[in-house]
Amino acid sequence: MSKILIVEDNPMNSDMLSRRLTRQGFTTVIAEDGPKGVAMAVAEAPDLILMDVALGDMDGWEATTAIRADGRSAHIPIIALTAHALSSDRARSIEVGCNDFDTKPVDLPRLLGKIAKCLGAA
Repeated sequence: MSKILIVEDNPMNSDMLSRRLTRQGFTTVIAEDGPKGVAMAVAEAPDLILMDVALGDMDGWEATTAIRADGRSAHIPIIALTAHALSSDRARSIEVGCNDFDTKPVDLPRLLGKIAKCLGAA
């Protein structure tokens, strides 16, 4: 099954999401901040990245920009995740190179649909 990199600085959120995705048959790896997410995008070669937007020193948009700038990871689909449902957040996510955008708390069936769509297009 597909490998998903979860870039999330809240351990409770990353654990919950990882367990739910694992039950759906995915393999998951977790990066707890933006720089680790950028490094793991290359080292782990995931099939898809779930990128939290609010990450601290390097936010999810900066991490996405760095992933897109590296030829080894530029092709990986990225779904931005945020607790903010503002249209400006969605627009910024797409502008920096995310393939899709979803809000937290995660609605698993909706997120699974977006994951399937991104993986199908990859």
